[in-house]
Amino acid sequence: MSKTKVIIAGAGIAGPVLAIFLQAKGYAPIIYERTKELTLHGLSLGWVVARTHRRLQPNGFNVLSLVPGLLDKIVGGELTVHHEYSVLSEDFGELKRSDDLGSLRAEGNFGILGVRRVDFHHTLVRHAEEAGVPIVFGHQLVSIAESDNDITVTFANGETDTGSFLVGCDGLHSNTRECLFGKQEPTFTGLVQTGGLSETPKDVVAPGHAMNVYGDGAHMIAYPVNSHQTSWAITTQEPEAKESWRAMDEAAQETFRTGPFSKWPFGVGQLVETGTKIVKYGLYDRPELQSWHKGRVVLLGDAAHPTSPHLGQGANQAFEDVYHLIRLLTKYNPDAGVPSTKLLSSLFTEFETLRIARTSALVRGAREQGRIRVVSGVEACKRRNEFIRTTEDHFSRAAFKAIVGYPFELGHSEV
Repeated sequence: MSKTKVIIAGAGIAGPVLAIFLQAKGYAPIIYERTKELTLHGLSLGWVVARTHRRLQPNGFNVLSLVPGLLDKIVGGELTVHHEYSVLSEDFGELKRSDDLGSLRAEGNFGILGVRRVDFHHTLVRHAEEAGVPIVFGHQLVSIAESDNDITVTFANGETDTGSFLVGCDGLHSNTRECLFGKQEPTFTGLVQTGGLSETPKDVVAPGHAMNVYGDGAHMIAYPVNSHQTSWAITTQEPEAKESWRAMDEAAQETFRTGPFSKWPFGVGQLVETGTKIVKYGLYDRPELQSWHKGRVVLLGDAAHPTSPHLGQGANQAFEDVYHLIRLLTKYNPDAGVPSTKLLSSLFTEFETLRIARTSALVRGAREQGRIRVVSGVEACKRRNEFIRTTEDHFSRAAFKAIVGYPFELGHSEV
């Protein structure tokens, strides 16, 4: 008897992980990716969540730990100490330091890892392919046709495929989402990020140390991605810059390397001056969805709940989505047979009921963090700095503990 085919749109961060789980549960997943080949664009996954940066946190690690052999392949820089600095001349110096990340890791929890996005993405794709998951590149989904027992997808090149159900993991610019709910234009947040990769200046940035640095109208984050490189991104209030993860031309990169941020202290200047593969991109919001599914189609990850880059939960929430979707499929369709539309509707409804509240709160929280961090004017910056000094941040012991138990306590997975 043939296995139940599941079509996955998108071979980004979530799609390969979902496919590995589906295959392990007895399904026959196939991934269709719109790009012609694996991309070499993007900086890192780690400290923040833009399309080029995402923090791999304990809740994400909890899910990935269920995939045999995967964690051993992930290369990155572990974060143990977190600093917050101000470069404002009227309020200069260290605002806060947290050593909780290292101590919590020592207690047996998963820690926080900064990884190069390209390396991490390629690791996930290769692991899925080695597990026997077919990944077909150069196939952009353009339409969906549903029948009683299956769904047929059509691609821009004219090819089609039919499966039992479809999962849209095709990210911020999701074609699956557009097919379900129509085109929804993004809203520019007024913030732009410029980021790069640099050799770690060992004389000013200690191993395992990450930092937020605040200025007037600007905020920088930096963190290790391996034993010798640091990824960084600077957020500013600027006119709109379209979403593109391709490096700036060399002249523009050199202008940025020698610009005002090259004079910032605390190691920022050294990082900017030696930056490579510098990219610039706007930060956008998408309308929040009230439902993530229709019929035999469901969305997850950035396709369902894209987030701005200030809490580091984008990739991690996608992995939580994967866990709960697999958990519910295991619960309600344990033999991995062809599910009825009624069963899928009930399952997808339970899935989104569980997930929408949590992801929506995190999306709003990330948006608020962006508003707090990037302010202009001396008095506004001083108020921000005082808020940072006196408010428990999301790298504290309490905040860290709050995410360690998601989406399950270690040793208590239902998958």
